[in-house]
Amino acid sequence: MDATPSVGLPPGTDQGLPRQPPAPMTIGRRAFEWGSRTFVMGIVNVTPDSFSGDGLLDLSSVDSVAAAVEQGRRMRDEGADMLDVGGESSRPGHPPVPAAEEIRRVAPVIEAIRNAMPEMPISIDTTKPEVATAALDAGADMLNDIWGVRDDEAMMRLAAERDVPLVLMHNRRQPRYRNFLAEVMTDLQRAIERAVLAGAEWEQLIVDPGIGFGKTAEQNLLLLRELAVLRVLGRPILLGTSRKSTIGRVLDLPAAERLEGTLATSALAIASGADLLRVHDVAANRRAAMMSDAVIRGGWTEGGKP
Repeated sequence: MDATPSVGLPPGTDQGLPRQPPAPMTIGRRAFEWGSRTFVMGIVNVTPDSFSGDGLLDLSSVDSVAAAVEQGRRMRDEGADMLDVGGESSRPGHPPVPAAEEIRRVAPVIEAIRNAMPEMPISIDTTKPEVATAALDAGADMLNDIWGVRDDEAMMRLAAERDVPLVLMHNRRQPRYRNFLAEVMTDLQRAIERAVLAGAEWEQLIVDPGIGFGKTAEQNLLLLRELAVLRVLGRPILLGTSRKSTIGRVLDLPAAERLEGTLATSALAIASGADLLRVHDVAANRRAAMMSDAVIRGGWTEGGKP
C-alpha cells in the first residue's frame, strides 16, 4: 500500500499545467495558431529619433502617414503577419514625448493603415493608456507595453475593457538583479497575475523578455541562451532583438549593419520556442523563420509554403 496519500484537485480547479503550444489567439481579423509556425511583426516607427535609423517622422517635410502606409504595404508583401506602430523612441536617453504629440503621430497612421489594409492586425507600441485608447479608436487591435511589469495596471484594465490582446514586456530602470533569470520570470509571472486580476483574459496575454531593456549585453545574451524557460509561463513569446545594441556590441557594427546578427538571434529564438518576431527587416526574417520552422516544427511543403 502506498504510504503517501494522493492529492486530488478541488472541484472546478484548473490543473495549472501550461498548454504547449498556447491556444490560438485572434488579433484583429486573424487567428494566430501558435506553434504552427513563427509569426513576424513589422516595426513602423513614426518618430524622428529611432535608434535603428528607420523613423518615418521628418518634422520638416515628409508625409509620415503616406510613408507609413507605403512601408506597411511593403512589409505585408514581404510576409509580415502584423504591424507594430510606435510614436515614441524607446532608446536610452530619448526625450519624453507628451501624450498629445504621440497621439498626433500614431493615430492618423493607424487609421490610414487600417483603411488601406483592413485585414492587417495592428499593434500600438506605447506606455501611455491615453495613447493606447486613441490608437484603439483609430483601428489598432493589440496593445504592446514595454513597461508591462510595472505596478500601474491602467494598460491592463484598458485591454480588459476593450477585449484586446496585451503584450507584457519585461523591463527595469537599472540592470540590478540578484538572480537574473529567476527575477525575469518572477516579474513576468506577477505581471500576468496582475493583468488577470485587472480583468484581462489570460488567453489574450503575450510575454516579451525585453531584450535590451534594463539588461546588460551579457544579461541579454544569457536570456537568449535560456529563452526556453519562458515557455513555462504558458503564454506566446514575442522576441524583439532587431538591430539592437547587444548585436552591435558582439559584432562591433552600427545599427544599419546588424541584419545577420538579428537573423542569428531569430533562428536561435525559434529553436527555443519564440512565437512572434518583432523586426525591422521583414523579408529576411520571414525567410529565416520559414527555414527555422522547417527544421524545428516540420510540416513544410515544396515551394517555400509551410
